Amino acid sequence: MTTISNRLQGILATIQSAQAASQYQQQVKLLAVSKAQSSSVIRAAFQAGQRLFGENYLQEALEKQAELADLPIEWHFIGPIQSNKTQPIAQHFAWVHSVDRLKIAQRLNEARPADLAPLQVCIQVNISHEESKGGVAPIELEALAQSITALPRLKLRGLMAIPAPTDDINQQLAQFKQVRQCYDALLAKGFALDTLSMGMSDDYPIAITQGATIVRIGSALFGARTKK
Repeated sequence: MTTISNRLQGILATIQSAQAASQYQQQVKLLAVSKAQSSSVIRAAFQAGQRLFGENYLQEALEKQAELADLPIEWHFIGPIQSNKTQPIAQHFAWVHSVDRLKIAQRLNEARPADLAPLQVCIQVNISHEESKGGVAPIELEALAQSITALPRLKLRGLMAIPAPTDDINQQLAQFKQVRQCYDALLAKGFALDTLSMGMSDDYPIAITQGATIVRIGSALFGARTKK
């Protein structure tokens, strides 16, 4: 726990520093990416002060949620979404970051229980046009955003992106700028957005300079994942 606590404090300090330097002066939240981490590790992170956790794999996430039901964790789904997984995702998560087509949005809307608050969603945009990644093309963003805002059990909050990995800071900056431009274009069209989910362990300070409001941190908090 001490290691996680120390890492968490270091990440929060870096976020605070980057946030202060950002022209957008936005509040930035840390989403701990806990895929492949045990419930005991997540519990330790919670005890260290972390409250938001993001999961990529549904069955793994549901098992952890059951084991950690005594903790008021805010669960975010951040992985690819298959049509047959929309019902449990809609029932067991507060946020979904990876909506990239209308069919998925409609199914999430239909499955969201009426006794829960609307599901908070981000549209995943594929800014680097990588075929291996999900996400809608920037040119298709407005139409999808318009359709999602008409769904009563969903609340469109903003955009999520996973730019192509690179160690080139200038390339990182250019990609995050593109995401920001997509976001600003939607704002200019009148969409009420407040969330940019972008930036991970290797590039989150750069993402914050371009207005990221949620950074998704895994290995920097939990350490490198052990390959199975």
